[in-house]
Amino acid sequence: MDETRAREILAAAGLPADAELLALGENAVFAVDGALVVKVGRRDPELLARAERELAVAAWLASSDVPAVRAAEPKPRVVDGHPVTVWHRLPESVRPAAPQDLAKLLRLVHALPAPSFALPPRDLLGGVERWLRLAGDAIDAADAAYLRERRDSFAAASAGLTPHLPPGSIHGDALPRNVHVGPGGPALVDLETFAADFREHDLVVMALSRDRYGLAPEAYDAFTTAYGWDVREWPGWTVLRGARETASCAWVAQHAPTNPAALAEFRRRVASLRDGDPEVRWYPF
Repeated sequence: MDETRAREILAAAGLPADAELLALGENAVFAVDGALVVKVGRRDPELLARAERELAVAAWLASSDVPAVRAAEPKPRVVDGHPVTVWHRLPESVRPAAPQDLAKLLRLVHALPAPSFALPPRDLLGGVERWLRLAGDAIDAADAAYLRERRDSFAAASAGLTPHLPPGSIHGDALPRNVHVGPGGPALVDLETFAADFREHDLVVMALSRDRYGLAPEAYDAFTTAYGWDVREWPGWTVLRGARETASCAWVAQHAPTNPAALAEFRRRVASLRDGDPEVRWYPF
């Protein structure tokens, strides 16, 4: 979905088509009237269900007093199969989010009892096929086949893991970029990956950031200190890491047909996996 199509959907949903574009990725994100943020999703029944669940999560977190983005409408608007969700815009940030901000919010989420609605398991690998399909001929067929083989292998290995922490509610994409620090303090954003699964999923993300994305060791140490445990002490962490790396490669691939930088990053990531090098630097995209 390109910007032009996203704006058409925005207008059809009864929202200003000339809204400010904030981001264009898995969703197109627009600022409306300074007070609202609107997310336009791709046309996919799975993504509509995810948008409905994200709004339910937002309401649940609000009722649990967990600092997080708040929904302005309880249900998505649907335009030709595209989910359109409306959110209250957070105030301007006062500083970048730090790893320890994320850790403290994760402790709150991980302490919550189960919500009244069902959360799915954290299927890290569920989007791989869709992303590779969107990549099409822009990526090498052998690379796509390699990622499919990795997907199947890590899916099987993940099914055999025994957690260290009690399973329960997780954010699912626990990175400082998904924390907004406003005048009232840190708050969680991007709630669409909430799940019920191993809490270790939320902790592996930062360990991978340390190894792949240039997170300073002292910043990672601040994260583990604030959370109270280092997931690298758990034998299963490398399996969840491998699953997330596989998904991350496929996610970048979907942008390869229209973005040369995405194609270059995809090739970098796949090459490092093929070489078995766990420390080749990856770049956020």
